Amino acid sequence: MTNYEITFIVRPDMEEAEITKTADELKKVLTSKKAKVVSEKALGQKELAYEIKKFKTGYYFLFEVTANKEAIDEFDHVVRINENLLRHLIVRVKEIEKEKESK
Repeated sequence: MTNYEITFIVRPDMEEAEITKTADELKKVLTSKKAKVVSEKALGQKELAYEIKKFKTGYYFLFEVTANKEAIDEFDHVVRINENLLRHLIVRVKEIEKEKESK
């Protein structure tokens, strides 16, 4: 299992309940494939650096996940076809503690 940070931006023109539901559905995609969501943060509505699909703001979410490649691939697939999301980013995180010990 590998550690990942997943950031995604939800469209701002939805109601708060729908935004939360979208984030929960994405969490279920990960947990259904045996991934563990270590932490999740709703970072709130922020201004975008540039317009995306004619939106100037979006609701940001951050998940810290321990997952296998299958779970990440499934998440990426679902996010790409979900029309409620503007952007997403999946980053593999190196374990800092192990790197410090090896030096």
